[in-house]
Amino acid sequence: MSYDPRGDHGAPGGGHDGGNFGTFVRARGRRPVTDYGSTLVHWMRNRQPRSAGSFNGEAERPSASYITDMLPPLARVSNPAESVPTKHLHSSLNKIKHPVNVVRWTPEGRRLLTASSSGEFTLWNGTGFNFETIMQAHDVAIRALAYSHSDDWLISADHDGIIKYWQPNFNNVQVIQGHSDPIRDLAFSPNDSKFVTASDDSSLKIFDFAGGVAESTLQGHGWDAKSCDWHPTKGLIVSGSKDHLVKLWDPRTQRCLTTLHGHKNTITKTSFERVMGHCLATSARDQTARIFDIRMMRDICLLRGHEKDISTLAWHPIHSNLLSTGGSEGSLFHYVLDEPNTPAGQATGGAVYESSDPSTAPAQSIYPTHKLSFAHDFAIWSLDWHPLGHILASGSNDRITRFWSRGRPGETDIFQDRYHIGEAAAEAQGTWDRRGGRRQRQEEEEQELEDEAEGLVDQKMPLRQLASSLPGLPGLSVPANGIPPPPMIPGVGAASAAAGAPPLPFPMPGAAAAPLPLPGGLDPSNPADFAKIAEMMQKAGLPPPPPPPGMLPQGGFVPPPNFAVPPGFPPPPPFAQGGVEMQANGGGAGRRRAPLPSQEESLRMEQKRGNYTRVR
Repeated sequence: MSYDPRGDHGAPGGGHDGGNFGTFVRARGRRPVTDYGSTLVHWMRNRQPRSAGSFNGEAERPSASYITDMLPPLARVSNPAESVPTKHLHSSLNKIKHPVNVVRWTPEGRRLLTASSSGEFTLWNGTGFNFETIMQAHDVAIRALAYSHSDDWLISADHDGIIKYWQPNFNNVQVIQGHSDPIRDLAFSPNDSKFVTASDDSSLKIFDFAGGVAESTLQGHGWDAKSCDWHPTKGLIVSGSKDHLVKLWDPRTQRCLTTLHGHKNTITKTSFERVMGHCLATSARDQTARIFDIRMMRDICLLRGHEKDISTLAWHPIHSNLLSTGGSEGSLFHYVLDEPNTPAGQATGGAVYESSDPSTAPAQSIYPTHKLSFAHDFAIWSLDWHPLGHILASGSNDRITRFWSRGRPGETDIFQDRYHIGEAAAEAQGTWDRRGGRRQRQEEEEQELEDEAEGLVDQKMPLRQLASSLPGLPGLSVPANGIPPPPMIPGVGAASAAAGAPPLPFPMPGAAAAPLPLPGGLDPSNPADFAKIAEMMQKAGLPPPPPPPGMLPQGGFVPPPNFAVPPGFPPPPPFAQGGVEMQANGGGAGRRRAPLPSQEESLRMEQKRGNYTRVR
């Protein structure tokens, strides 16, 4: 990651060359950018077949000079510890903040899509983490998102049970009513021809994607179905429910293959491992997560360390033994399943595969390789890895989307930041400044506001244009004010005849020289009757023109603002507007209030209530 620090730039005192000397001007610093291009090129230039060692470059060392030798996770398939995201990159938040329910990277990894409880989609840039666009996708909270394996489709589900189909450009092409209750999760089949949904009505439904209809319903849970997933290569569906059970289903026969009874509270997330496809991860509100081997149909690892409920988890896309979990109190833990990391004073259990009888051996306890105890202020609802595996995105109930990555060589202070040890401890150690943090947060919010304003400039409604003629009165223009009069009616008036006006588009009744009848009974040969024009304008909802002299009401006439006298009407006499009389006072203009309105009516009402009845 390379960036220029934020701050104030320019001449002393904040001034710049040319007119602003001595004034404080805060320049917008350059945004931190995480660019994976150089690391990929470095790896592709030096890579070898895996049989020959897979890489022939210089190994990284804990020094800043080795930043140029950083490698992507694809170059370290057998070493997941170097891909553990320990560093906070950026916090992204909307102008109007809502809890972030789902985060999903786009298939090509250029952007992050977040879905909020307000029903909005927000796109964030994948390298600069700045705002790109926002749209209202649903009317209620969005609960689930899933991209197809072919990267051609996106489906979303909301709290009302509605499912929507989206193209990659976020064009909505289909809306179906999937369930009558909220949909909590959904997943595509390996060939994208079907998808499965889990709902609070305790059922799972398998939909035909092309037809948009439910083909079958999986019944068996005794309470709300909170999570589901489809195996990446097999015809196998997993579901987790509020009844503490994890079930595996055959989508062809709608039969429950087995029920896993490892957890003691509500299941919050179920997910198949995507690289090898042999493991299943589940998390629950019993403060644990479990890893099941679907070949043995039993749990092989018990993930401990959380002090509160586990709300979500995510597998690494490259390393099959790296798993990240999010807690209900905002903690973010990373587990390497090959490393137990047993705390001091506790016995280390052996792996199930190494026991003489794997079917009866207890599950091995695994403790986190790395802890971010203060990653968020509230529950983490969703985690998702970048397709290249170098950035982890998290969405939380604190309405913030955060990005995490591995530290650069030589960085050691990242383990003492406020996300690791908390704000109070970091402030005591001098690694975080509360006031500076607020200022940086304010600058980040200002940047997001600017990005949102720039990103939505093409989505603003066009300005309403002033009408060139009065509604309901064809041929009668608004008086003056710089608006051109309407075009002449063909065949009417001597001027048009002399100019050779085009013939009328319709036959005229009677004589050919008969004038065109005007609406409202107006006679073109005689001057227009002012009273009739005023009556017609009043019917159209427009302010009437000033009346002729002698017809003004007592106190003067109040014309509309920016009113210009039409040709032929004399200028109106001086008037008082809004109860304020203007008078010349030397070279300036003063104003005095008009008399207050009569209060007799309110006095009578008070006297009826018994007040103000005694004569003074």
